[in-house]
Parts: sequence; C-alpha cells; structure tokens
Amino acid sequence: MAAAYKDYYQILGVPRNATEKEIKSAFRKLARQWHPDVNPGNKEAEEKFKEIAEAYEVLSDPEKRRQYDALGPDWQRAAAAGAGGAGPWAAGAPGGRRYEYRTITPEDLRDLFGTESPFSDFFESLFGRARGPAGRGVRVGPRRGSDVEASLEVSLEDAFRGATRRLTIEEPGGRTREVEVRIPPGVADGTRLRLAGQGEPGVEGGAPGDLYLRVSVRPHPRFERRGDDLYTTVQVPLTTMVLGGQIEVPTLGGGTLTITVPPETPNGRTLRLRGQGMPRLRQPAARGDLYVRCEALLPEHLTEEERELFRRLDQLRRTAARAA
Repeated sequence: MAAAYKDYYQILGVPRNATEKEIKSAFRKLARQWHPDVNPGNKEAEEKFKEIAEAYEVLSDPEKRRQYDALGPDWQRAAAAGAGGAGPWAAGAPGGRRYEYRTITPEDLRDLFGTESPFSDFFESLFGRARGPAGRGVRVGPRRGSDVEASLEVSLEDAFRGATRRLTIEEPGGRTREVEVRIPPGVADGTRLRLAGQGEPGVEGGAPGDLYLRVSVRPHPRFERRGDDLYTTVQVPLTTMVLGGQIEVPTLGGGTLTITVPPETPNGRTLRLRGQGMPRLRQPAARGDLYVRCEALLPEHLTEEERELFRRLDQLRRTAARAA
C-alpha cells in the first residue's frame, strides 16, 4: 500500500508561511504535551510524539522543507517521474539522502522507540531511509547541542553596577546544573544576553549550544530609568528654592552628589547632571544623565518670629503688586 501524504504544517498547527521561530515554538509546545515521559504507557501519545517530531524534522530543515513544499500532495507522481535516480526525488534510492535528528538525541530515540527508525513510510519514501548500525536507526555523528532560553530578573542597582549571579538551568530528563552569569553594566529591561557554550551538551563530540537570557529589571522606588538617563525627585527647603544654595542628591551607585540650586528656582524645576545616569551597554565609560526634579519642602512648626517674617514678606509682595 502506498504511503499516505502527511500535512506537516497541519500536524504542528502552523500556516504554510510560518517562520522558523513559529515552527520551533509550535514544536516545543506540542512536544511538552505529548512526550512519552509525560504520558507513560500511552501508545497514542507515543505515536503523536513521533508524528510531531517528524514534522519538525522536515519543516525546521530549509532543504527538506523546500523539497516537501515543492512536491506537496502530488509527491508520489513527482517521485515516480524522478525514479531511477534521474532527479533528487528518487524515493528510497540507494545512496539516498541521509538525515540527522536535530530535535532530540539519538540516545533519546533509542530509549523511546528502540533501534527502528521512528519516521513514517511517507517520510522515508520522500527523503530516503536513515542509515545507522545494521542499516537501521538514526545516524550518529557529532552534532551541536540545542540552545537554551531562560529569564533573569535583576535590580536597577545590578543593572547600574553590573553583577554576577548563579542561575539554575533545567536540562532534558529533569537534570539541573548551575551557570555563573555576568550581568554587564547598562543592561536594560528586555536585553537578551548570550552565553556561548552554556546550552545543552553536544552529541558525539559536537559543540554545546548557547544559553540566551532575557533580562527583566525590577522598578526602583526612587529612580526611574528612561533609556540611559535616570530621573529622581528631591525635596528642597523653601528658603533654598528662594535664595539659592547647595543640596545633597543621592545617586543610584550609593553615594551623594552636591548640586547648586539657583536662586528663585520654581517648584518642579528639573536640573540636569551630565554623565551621572546609567552606563551604556558595552560602553561602560559612556554614561547617560541624571535629571533631578526639585520639589519645594514647606517649613513646619513655625515659631512666632518666623510667622512674623512671612507676614512681613506677604505685605511687601502685596505693596509691590499694587505699585506695579
């Protein structure tokens, strides 16, 4: 009986113009749902897992996907036209195309399905039968490990100074390992950090994959970040706002800066301190600016003498207004 056509796009639930990222995301979601380890003893889940793994093997490989798209449901007629080795579609021809499983390791395949190829007759008719020990199973050879993605939350202080953290990574099979992560100064919310060689181990001597960390920066109670600039608010005594003077401004680095408030500074005025903001990512010598909003601090618990001074000031201002 001829092998039946399989719609790999439908199996993964993606459109025919799906991107590589969309295909990978769909596979991961379905693999987690149907993996035999999650469904022990469930033959239906095992067959479903084989099916989605086969679909991903084809659609994640640009060459296989091109061949598959070119033939479509008419693959048998197209393959027959190329029979006898006359073209690239010679189904099952000696020396046919070899393939490697890139989604799970050969060891995983043997544990799940034994030494027989997990691919369907449709796949092997289209791409050729896999070769391996005793002419069966999956070809074993050096293969790069898969990349791993994880999230990392840091404080704004860590993003300002840089820091080192230890992150626990969960590997296939439930194994965990710790990775030391260096957080560079200037890292921003949403930054994607790459740690080369810290992904899943390679197979048969292959290089390990990479670890990608998506950084999220916690909000700070005192400082607001906008790009590489920082914004903060300080309360300034009313007399300093009127007469001018110096005040201390806290910094994100933990110290303080002395700044001069000009005389007759209006309430809410923002002063700019150049080069006192966030370090620029990968350019730590360059810094953004710090913007300080001055908020008038009204005096409390006035003495009678102080009240009299304010009354006198009020009279002077009223007289000046009438004269104008």
